Amino acid sequence: MEARGTLPAVMRIFISLSICWLLCLSAGAVLSEAQETGTPHLEKRGAATQLIVDGKPFVMLSGELHNSSSSNLEYMKPIWPKLVATGLNSVVTPLSWELVEPAEGKYDFTLVDGLIDQARQAHERIVFLWLASWKNGMSSYAPVWVKEDSHRFTRVVERGNEVEILSPLCLATREADARAFAALMRHIKEVDGSQHTVLMMQVENEVGVLGDSRDRSDAANKAFEGQVPAELTAYLKAHREDLHPDLRELWEANGAKSAGTWTEVFGEGERADEIFMAWQYASYIQAVARGGKKEYDIPMYVNTWLGSDNTPPGGYPSGGSQPRVVDVWKAAGPGLDFYSPDLYAANFEEWCQRYHRDGNPLYMPETRGNAAGAANVFYALGEDAGLGFSPFGIESEASETDPLGESYKSIAAVAPQLLEHQAAGDVHGFLLDHDRRSVDFTMNGYTLHVSLDSIFGNTSEGGFGMIMADGKGAFLGVGKGFRVSFTPYPESGSRAGIGAVTEGKFEDGSWVAGRRLNGDENDQGQAWRFDSRAVHTEKISLYRFE
Repeated sequence: MEARGTLPAVMRIFISLSICWLLCLSAGAVLSEAQETGTPHLEKRGAATQLIVDGKPFVMLSGELHNSSSSNLEYMKPIWPKLVATGLNSVVTPLSWELVEPAEGKYDFTLVDGLIDQARQAHERIVFLWLASWKNGMSSYAPVWVKEDSHRFTRVVERGNEVEILSPLCLATREADARAFAALMRHIKEVDGSQHTVLMMQVENEVGVLGDSRDRSDAANKAFEGQVPAELTAYLKAHREDLHPDLRELWEANGAKSAGTWTEVFGEGERADEIFMAWQYASYIQAVARGGKKEYDIPMYVNTWLGSDNTPPGGYPSGGSQPRVVDVWKAAGPGLDFYSPDLYAANFEEWCQRYHRDGNPLYMPETRGNAAGAANVFYALGEDAGLGFSPFGIESEASETDPLGESYKSIAAVAPQLLEHQAAGDVHGFLLDHDRRSVDFTMNGYTLHVSLDSIFGNTSEGGFGMIMADGKGAFLGVGKGFRVSFTPYPESGSRAGIGAVTEGKFEDGSWVAGRRLNGDENDQGQAWRFDSRAVHTEKISLYRFE
């Protein structure tokens, strides 16, 4: 009896692993096709995973529009010039299910075509945000024909009452959403498959149950009382060493079981509820993304409403791709390429590191702009090899005087060098203020001590930038408000001296030198300075002496 009872589970695991192997072979074939056609795709290049467009790495200097701006083409016309003036090379723009499929089975791509055409005229690229079954945990962007049929398209139940959240356990909703998304991707390929204006797709927006830790509908209760899918437990076992520490600790605390109900495998309480909902949302969205990729295979991702460490699931959307459940999302399928934070929290660096782990590249589809964004973009792209950066509500801030624009234009000028050094793993980004006045890192044969710029008794309020290796004993830096001193590494008794500091710019890939900076501009040869009045691009060469 025991042998007969364990055989099906073993077979299920074997079949799951076989399917994963076949999907890997298929993914390799798709990547080869993308490389030949120039279709946007992700590619591991050295130390970084990068977005490749038309055969070249591309860093997205983006902004996300307000939710309703792109619903009308006339409204958008005066916005594009503002985006261009701010230095954007790409725009994250919502695209709603209710406008794409106003009646079941009848698609209207007028808005899609218009936005792509406007982007081309402005020489911008697009990331489309598919607002369909969920936006910020709620279901306001579903078509009316979905909203009014709650028997066919069932809702989440909280405290005994249906709420305006479509249940991820409803197969009918999943299939309807997937059909619409597949039709959209098929159309995008028809109109943009050769020009590659559309770079990526965000599938849904900040999903999860708000107001409770899980769906408590009859269907959800039945699934919760049932067995954890073998695909999930097999994934946990196969990736045990690489699991997020919180997930691994919870699973192991409950016996690291390979079978059982959700509470048997993950324990009683809100954490088990959150993992259960993560599996339900992930299974739904992976299926939607997978169907879209069959029509047009470009990168796809989900974004996340971040929950603080002290907020219980339901206070933020329970089941969304929080760092501690990203492994659950990965176990649900290969449709999504990566998972992203909507990062407004003050501990910016910590959240970047939480998402840039275990092969997940960092991309920020929503974050703060203005002065905060102007600084944070250097850390995200420099320290964490980010794919891109995208402050929310960009059209409200975009202008020639927006500090974000100064940062974007400075980064754009060194983008080929940045992408090269991301791959080489010899670039660092940093953020400095009065709480964190300095940071040290080692590269290119030196330990670099980066601190707030200070001269003649005046100290910068804040500083930010990135530094790249630029040949033996040489570095390229971009930023403002900091200074750098150097110590040879490993220490050998010799000291480092400043040979020359030159400001300049790149034109057609070649460095064009400007002023030679000496005297006060390098503190009489004591430091490589980037004063706080503007973003600077500078090169330095060093020498050693005893």
